[in-house]
Amino acid sequence: MVVCPSSLTLNWQNEINKFAPSISTLVIHGTAEEREKQIKKIPHYALVITSYDLLKRDIEIYKECDYSFKFIIADEAQYIKNNNTQNARTIKKIKADTRFALTGTPIENALSELWSIFDFIMPGYLYSYKKFKELYEMPIVRDNSQQAMRKLKMLIEPFILRRTKKEVLTELPDKTISVLNNEMQGEQLEIYRTYLANAKREVAQELKENGLEKSQIKILALLMRLRQICCHPSLFIENYQGESSKLNQCIELLKDAILSGHKILLFSGYSSMLEMIEKELKKEKISYFKLTGQTKVGDRIKLVEEFNNNPEIKVFLISLKAGGTGLNLIGADMVIHYDPWWNLSAENQATDRTYRIGQKKNVQVYKLITKDSIEERIFELQERKANLAKMMLSTETTFLNRLSKEDVMALFE
Repeated sequence: MVVCPSSLTLNWQNEINKFAPSISTLVIHGTAEEREKQIKKIPHYALVITSYDLLKRDIEIYKECDYSFKFIIADEAQYIKNNNTQNARTIKKIKADTRFALTGTPIENALSELWSIFDFIMPGYLYSYKKFKELYEMPIVRDNSQQAMRKLKMLIEPFILRRTKKEVLTELPDKTISVLNNEMQGEQLEIYRTYLANAKREVAQELKENGLEKSQIKILALLMRLRQICCHPSLFIENYQGESSKLNQCIELLKDAILSGHKILLFSGYSSMLEMIEKELKKEKISYFKLTGQTKVGDRIKLVEEFNNNPEIKVFLISLKAGGTGLNLIGADMVIHYDPWWNLSAENQATDRTYRIGQKKNVQVYKLITKDSIEERIFELQERKANLAKMMLSTETTFLNRLSKEDVMALFE
């Protein structure tokens, strides 16, 4: 049994048909009634593929059928990183002899995520979460205990099989990452400075009255406003008539890249920002595709195949959450991150939609960062907070939920 995000169920079926067509495959989909009939036919198939979302809805039927699988594979296992979610609780109810977790980001924000994944593959191996926190998480995160880190690493190493691109494909072409700065001017800069001054006052007051733990939602909301101004003030200010230095820079970069024969993936965390870029591309008569959370699962695969094979489609606009995993876009050889994401591993996964096996060209990655802004602070934070996972697993990450009060205030400098 394979459990994966809903956007990847058809990808799994396609890959099986391509590389192992003799394996009989059943994809669970459709209405509740249709899915119940499909689940009851599982014994007639060698492989069943379902999504985390449908497994939650159908778990009672699996229990009634009392299935026990030879193998269960949790694909994109970061979906079960939080042990308190239904995703994690449900998949742990499925009986299986052997369990695998596939993920490029076993630790995204905290060591508790590593514990939750191990609780799926080997329940009890890393103790209860309470004991794990006491023995490992707190000493490592709070006290930077090298001894606790070594012990934990020794425990998990035998059960982690890492595949890095350098190891499996030495001839993979170069990947160059460049930071392109832009500077706000005029009305955009005035708006940013005004919001920054107000936000700094509000955060200081909020922290004083409620403490860090109870202030997180308010702080994130204020930070989001500052990030949006860097992207384009129109993201939340109605009738804004001024320019965005970043949008101007981005369009120039796209035009130059297309003239040089590149095909580009452009990621943003904001779907509404992609709509603004879309308008500019139409003005410039640049052909493009767009993929967001609204794109149907079946359409995703069609868009990917045509983008990879059609030389006329030069740009693929992709929302980071919708297209950060499960896509093979080796037709592109340039990646632009319009806005920095809190989580560096999410950015890296998005970049690797094109930097993967089958890529023949050198890949150029551009991160558009607004100078003297929250974006610079996020970028610095990504660099500073990447060390724990590197030491643990050699995967990059960002520990935003482990920020100190000083870290938070530094964001508003």
